[in-house]
Amino acid sequence: MTDHRLPAYAILSLGLTQIIGYGTLYYSFSVLAPSIADGYQATTEWVYGILSIALLAGGVLAPWLGKLIDRLGAAQIMTVGSAFAALALILCATSPNSLAFIVTLTVVEIAANLVQYGAAFALLVQIKPVVAQRSIVYLTLIAGFASTIFWPLTSLLLQWLTWQQIYLVFAGLHLVICLPLHYSLTRTSKTIHDQRKNDGKEISSVAGTLPLASRRKGFVVLLTAFSLQALISSAILVHMIPLLAILGLAKSAAFIGAVFGPSQVASRLINMMAGKALSPVNLAVIAASFITLSVMILMIGAPYIPAAILFACLFGFGNGLFSIISGSLPLYLFGSAGYGAMQGKLMSARLVLSAIAPFAMAFALKNTSVYITLAIIIVVSIAGGGLYFIIKQGLQTRALN
Repeated sequence: MTDHRLPAYAILSLGLTQIIGYGTLYYSFSVLAPSIADGYQATTEWVYGILSIALLAGGVLAPWLGKLIDRLGAAQIMTVGSAFAALALILCATSPNSLAFIVTLTVVEIAANLVQYGAAFALLVQIKPVVAQRSIVYLTLIAGFASTIFWPLTSLLLQWLTWQQIYLVFAGLHLVICLPLHYSLTRTSKTIHDQRKNDGKEISSVAGTLPLASRRKGFVVLLTAFSLQALISSAILVHMIPLLAILGLAKSAAFIGAVFGPSQVASRLINMMAGKALSPVNLAVIAASFITLSVMILMIGAPYIPAAILFACLFGFGNGLFSIISGSLPLYLFGSAGYGAMQGKLMSARLVLSAIAPFAMAFALKNTSVYITLAIIIVVSIAGGGLYFIIKQGLQTRALN
C-alpha cells in the first residue's frame, strides 16, 4: 500500500457511518422536534433550546475529545462512540420526563462528537496524511446523502412509529452497522502502521503552509470564520422546513429541502473532478459566497418556488464545500501534527457558538419578521467570508499582520 493511494475501504466505511451518524443524530431532529414537543407538552422553542444546551455541552468537551483521538487513535474512539451513541439514543427514547430528556439529549450530542466528521477526518489523517485532503473530499461526497436519506426516511417512519420508537431504530443502526465498521477500521489502522514499521518507514506527515510566526493569529481567524459559518449552517439546516413554510412554501418545503442534499453532493463531485487546482482557502471563500448568495435569493425571491429551489441548490453547494474545508483547510494551514487536538479546538468553538443557533432562530422566527432574521444571517455570512479572505491575503504576504 503506497502513501499516495487512497484508503478506499476506510473512505467507503466512513461514508456509510457518517450518513447514519449525521442522519440519526442531527438531520432527523428537525422532523421529530414537533412530536417531541407534543410528548412533553412543551413548545418547539423549548425543544430547540434543549438542543442548544446539548450542543453547548458537546462543544465544551470537544478539545478534550480531540486530544483523546490523538492519543488513542480515531478508529478506537469512533468504535466506542458508536456504542455510546446507541446507548444515548436508547436513553433519550426512554426518558420518563422533560428533565431526563434534557440530560439524555446532551449525552446524544456528546456522542455525536465521537462519530461524526471531526473524528472521521482525524482517522483519515492518521491513516494516510499525504492523501488526507483528497480522502476528505471523497468522504464528504458520500456523506452528503445524509439529509437526502434521513429527512424523508424520518418523515416516513413517523407515520407508523413514535419518535421514541424511531430513536430505538436509529440506535440499532449504530450497533449493527456503525460499530462493526469502526471496529474494522481499528484493524486497518493497525495493519498500515505495522506494514510501515516492518518496511522501516516513518509515517508520512504534512507540513502546513502558514508561517510558524503567524499560526497563532491564523488559528484565531480560522476559528472565528468556522464558528460564524457553522452558526449559519446550524440555524438554517435545523429550521429548513419550518423556514420555508413561514415564507409561504409549506406545500413544497419537503421537495425543496430534498434538493439540498444532492446539491451538497454535486458541489463535492464538481470539486473532486475540477477543483484540484483550487487551494482549500480559495474553496472557503467560494463556499461562503454561495451561502450568502443563497440566503439573499431566498429573501428576495420567496414565495416563488424557482427562487426557493435556487436557494436550496446554492446553500447546498456552499454547505457541501464547507464540510470539505472544515477538514482540509486546517490540514493545509497547520499540517498533520496534532491534527486531532486541533480539530477538537475548532469543533469546540464552532459548537459553542452554533449551540445558540437552533433556539435563537426559533425565537427570531416567532418574535420578529422572517426577513429581519434572514438579513441578520446575511450579515453574519458576509463577515465569515471576509475572514477567509484575510487568511488568503495572509498566505500571499506570508504573514497575518
